[in-house]
Amino acid sequence: GAVMNELLKQRIARRLEALSDERGYQILDYVEFIESKYAERSAAGGFFSKLTETAEDTMRAVGLPIKAVSGTMGLMESAGKVMKGVAAAAQSVVDEAVKAAGSQESRSANRETPLPPQDGSEGPKPA
Repeated sequence: GAVMNELLKQRIARRLEALSDERGYQILDYVEFIESKYAERSAAGGFFSKLTETAEDTMRAVGLPIKAVSGTMGLMESAGKVMKGVAAAAQSVVDEAVKAAGSQESRSANRETPLPPQDGSEGPKPA
């Protein structure tokens, strides 16, 4: 589907800023109803947002007060950010390892002499 233009987004955002959480949730429910009606649910946001949204909906369904819900959501959002940071860090470590392995391979491929056998037959034996 077509993406909403920036001006329209800003107009909606200005209206939302003045609303209470309760009204905000009513609007969210309506937006989700429209999405399901026209089947325009985007895959944006990924795993953590889906997890957070599900938890939020569950807490609202059991009737927790909005303050408790938004407090927990703040915690989950922080946890999500931490996890994204961890995932990004892990990915960069993997990238570096792949790069290092690649440069090692090209160095050994350029060498005339074959590498010594890797069965531990050379070098000092551990005591």
